[in-house]
Amino acid sequence: MVIDRTGRDWVLHVDLDQFLAAVEVRRRPELAGRPVVVGGDGDPHRPRQVVATASYEARAHGVRSGMPLRTALRRCPDAVFLPSDRAAYDAASEEVMATLRSFPVVVEVWGWDEAFVGTRTDDPEGLARQIRARVAERTGLSCAVGIGESRLLAKTATGTAKPGGIATLTRREWARTMADEPVAVVWGIGPRIAARLRACGVRTVGDLARADEAVLAAEFGPRIGPGLKVLGLGGGTDPIDGAPRVAKGRSREVTFTEDLTDPARVAEEVDGLARAVTEEVVADGRTVTHVAVKVRTATFWTRTKISKLPEATTDPATAAAQAAVVLGRFGAELHRPIRLLGVRVVLEDPT
Repeated sequence: MVIDRTGRDWVLHVDLDQFLAAVEVRRRPELAGRPVVVGGDGDPHRPRQVVATASYEARAHGVRSGMPLRTALRRCPDAVFLPSDRAAYDAASEEVMATLRSFPVVVEVWGWDEAFVGTRTDDPEGLARQIRARVAERTGLSCAVGIGESRLLAKTATGTAKPGGIATLTRREWARTMADEPVAVVWGIGPRIAARLRACGVRTVGDLARADEAVLAAEFGPRIGPGLKVLGLGGGTDPIDGAPRVAKGRSREVTFTEDLTDPARVAEEVDGLARAVTEEVVADGRTVTHVAVKVRTATFWTRTKISKLPEATTDPATAAAQAAVVLGRFGAELHRPIRLLGVRVVLEDPT
């Protein structure tokens, strides 16, 4: 075993390859090597359904996540289209995470298909090989493993390790290889933050690493500003947290096959979504503190508005009433043809 208390602290990022498609191929071995597309109800002839994931064979034809299934069919007519099966993906993910926990490491789950592993070892690559082999043996799924001294370094390394490989990125290598890259390539920096950084004269990762913390704090606030500089340096050293992740909220949304133009129908749909998502979280013993409503029109104009409840509730009718109030704040925007509606509830911290 490569775990050694005298070794260095490392972070490993375990990222499953083409996870949803791989789960489908695992239970349908005859699909191995064929282009597989997962999404919606699996019918590419129905409108407004999108690709959740595609196998590497389908990606070779230009099929990508988020693409309409109809477009995927045009690009890859020979693809096998399958409906999403959340229960199957939940179960497969649990198998993988249980396999990771079979090692003497700390496992921080980040989703169905990825987790960070914290360890002290003098042979992180050896541990990565063991993890990759055990995941394949016990679950039949393949994974890539990135190795680094922080979450950011490990996750960035995984990008060069996929599919199914192992890669290491140290702080020294980060400074040498990433300095001239645009800040938008850094995990955790989206387009809006990147634009604001450019306005401050920060365009590259190297610029960010050298940036004045006071300038960043003035622009982004005393917590986020200095935190961005840490990203420029390769990420922080917060320990990996093995505690179960507690959801801060839950949402439901629906994309309509035909645009909604009747405000009464819109209100009815939002009411149903609010009640359904609240019933789900209450069944899990959680309490609702805020309600948000998301609206997307036929032109893809998308906005979300949120409101805090006067007091936390477990009553679906109360959450639905608050959702109606939030919906009303959209005003004239509700008279446009509406493509998608969603409701998200924010949950009270159980601690």
